[in-house]
Amino acid sequence: MTYLLVFLGSGAVVVLAGTALARLADRIAEASGLGRIWIGSILLAAATSLPELVTDVAAVRLNAVDLAVGDLFGSSMANMLILALVDLAYPRKSLLRHAALDHALAACLAITLNALAAAFVIARPDSVIGGVAPASLALFAVYIAGTRVVNRHTRREATPPGQSKGTLATGLGPTIFRFAGATIAILGAAPAFAWSAKGIAEVTGLGATFVGTWLVGLSTSLPELVSSLAAARMGAFDLAVGNLFGSNAVNMAIFLPLDAAQPGAAIFAALDPSHAISALFAVALMSLGLAAIVYRAEQRFALIEPDSVVMVVVYGLGIWLLYGRVGG
Repeated sequence: MTYLLVFLGSGAVVVLAGTALARLADRIAEASGLGRIWIGSILLAAATSLPELVTDVAAVRLNAVDLAVGDLFGSSMANMLILALVDLAYPRKSLLRHAALDHALAACLAITLNALAAAFVIARPDSVIGGVAPASLALFAVYIAGTRVVNRHTRREATPPGQSKGTLATGLGPTIFRFAGATIAILGAAPAFAWSAKGIAEVTGLGATFVGTWLVGLSTSLPELVSSLAAARMGAFDLAVGNLFGSNAVNMAIFLPLDAAQPGAAIFAALDPSHAISALFAVALMSLGLAAIVYRAEQRFALIEPDSVVMVVVYGLGIWLLYGRVGG
């Protein structure tokens, strides 16, 4: 019971902070002139991925490596489920239909990183250089290089017509300060997530891999869910979509600090091979999301985007297959 109460309490903090992050990120995008795609894909994605970072580092230190990695891949799957659910929640606005095609770059980066991580899970490289695995360093390097490309492309977005940068910048400082405060709140709640989730995995007997992928993956994606819903309500579609794809890219960069949390041991060599299932399903879901953004068919069925329905079904299939392998 204690584990569940801690889990729910820390989750409530994450929800409140995530709501604030979306609102503040939209203000920063407008005041800075950087645009919602850049702010969503990089700044907001990094902030909403902090639960994964702190929770999973804490899990590794608790010797629950499979829980930590399950959370990373599970969060990548959950973020695409969120993309589909937000799209279904606002059928007349159609999140996927109104998202800018420029999201293709961030989506391709996230797909590439998750696919590489899946390959490393299968290959199980055990070499270590300077206390960390080259595979983790490679994922981090690809993320940095890919983010620079996304940065260069999206920052070409112009300042809104009729507004000077000086006018837009007014109030930017306090907004950034409040954004940092919401981020710190998420950071504070994350270690409790790791402790309670590990306890739930032990009590239920479902196993760290399944609990990490399903329960913790969904839970640490609460900031993405709340911020994306808030962004969609404001009509900030690019902020919502950029946040979800950007977070999936950040998730794979987190392998490096996880490796550093257990120096001298290659993280991929110690993993349950079943993580490849969730990693590949994350790739499939992101590919479906990217296809839905690129293919803007005019015909709709009963005001429901079939792409989103397919994504929900594929997510359920992935969780079912993983449960059949490690949770039964």
